[in-house]
Amino acid sequence: QVQLVESGGGLVQAGGSLRLSCAASGRTFSTYTMGWFRQAPGKGREFAAAISWRGNWTLYADSVKGRFTISRDNGKNTVYLQMNSLKPEDTAVYYCAAKGSGDYDYAYWGQGTQVTVSS
Repeated sequence: QVQLVESGGGLVQAGGSLRLSCAASGRTFSTYTMGWFRQAPGKGREFAAAISWRGNWTLYADSVKGRFTISRDNGKNTVYLQMNSLKPEDTAVYYCAAKGSGDYDYAYWGQGTQVTVSS
């Protein structure tokens, strides 16, 4: 079982930066693939980025590639999303999620943190 708590959201002007953090409980955090997803008002949830349990591979949606960077610190049970060059269309609730090796899909989700980018 993994519990996830996101933080770091807020209001920022277009072109600015934010760093989201996701703190995980549980001794097996280092064995989970971690992902960041987002949901804009009136839209479905969409994938943003993912990182393997060792951090040796990352994956990004085309919409954030080159602007967002996902990283993790297994010693601190934390995954990060550094967001640069933010655009108004990045406005959404951002969720982190965890997927174990035996999970078909992401099985654990945080409560989300709001990111608002003003033009």
